[in-house]
Amino acid sequence: MRDRILTGRLQPGDRLDLDRLTAEFGISRTPLREAMLELSYEGLVAITPRSGIAVVGITPQDAVDNFAILATLAGKAAEMATDRVTPAELSDLRDLAVAVHSSDDVVAANRRFHRAINHGARSPRLLTYLRQAERVVPNSYFALFPEQEQRSRREHAALLDAMARRDGVAARAIMEAHVLTAGEALGDWLADLTKRHHRPAVPAPHEA
Repeated sequence: MRDRILTGRLQPGDRLDLDRLTAEFGISRTPLREAMLELSYEGLVAITPRSGIAVVGITPQDAVDNFAILATLAGKAAEMATDRVTPAELSDLRDLAVAVHSSDDVVAANRRFHRAINHGARSPRLLTYLRQAERVVPNSYFALFPEQEQRSRREHAALLDAMARRDGVAARAIMEAHVLTAGEALGDWLADLTKRHHRPAVPAPHEA
């Protein structure tokens, strides 16, 4: 559900029918209610006693802002990891980067690469914030933007080169730009989607 909201497949104001969703996902109402509560805490849905559950959604600017926050945290993690990872860990990161572009599940492989860098920062507090911030990345990101995969390949390589040089400042800048660009792509997508949803209908021509 989060993914559908983050990518605009569910629009602000859309009503969520719990009975339909339980049938779709094959789960009982209890875990579904818990999921809806979590989404409400994140500001993505609104729950009211009589009106039910409605999508709040995110604006294009919300998407850009969300990724800007993630970029700041991920950039700091990359900078810290540059100083703290061992040569063996750096070698593992290179293997993970290759796996991103050879895996059948690009999203999962990309997540493993980024989480390995985050763990390399060796900061439990930073990891906690990153886990929360990462929720803004749709699982279907690469399906929506397949062209971003090639950009990621180049930027992952540049990031690892900076880390190998122990250049934390460069690693941070590369990671921040990497995440910000991803957020801008999603923001542009949502802006275009919003325009299509609000485009006025063309009146039918009058008969002669």
